[in-house]
Amino acid sequence: MYRYVGAGPAPPATSEATSKVMRRTRRVGTAPELAVRRALHRRGLRYLVDVAPPGTNRRRRVDVLLRGARIALFVDGCFWHSCPEHGQLPKANREWWR
Repeated sequence: MYRYVGAGPAPPATSEATSKVMRRTRRVGTAPELAVRRALHRRGLRYLVDVAPPGTNRRRRVDVLLRGARIALFVDGCFWHSCPEHGQLPKANREWWR
C-alpha cells in the first residue's frame, strides 16, 4: 500500500520565467488525459472529470472517475513516475523534487 508523504511547502520559483511557465501548465485536459477519455467513451463508458471521489479529501482530485465501477484514474506523465527513459529531474531545486 502506498502512503502519501507531503514534500512540505514548495520552494520559490528560481526565476520569473519559471514562475510563468508553472502558472500556465494545464491541470486538466492534457493530451494523454484526452486520449484516455476518448478511448473510454468509444467503449461506451461514462465518467466524471476532475472530481474528488465521494468520501475522500476534497483536495485530492482524480482525472477520470468511473462511478459505477468505483474506479479512479490518475493520468500522470513520465516526470511523476520517474520514468528512466523520459523523466528528468529539474536542475533547479533538485533536492526538493527528489
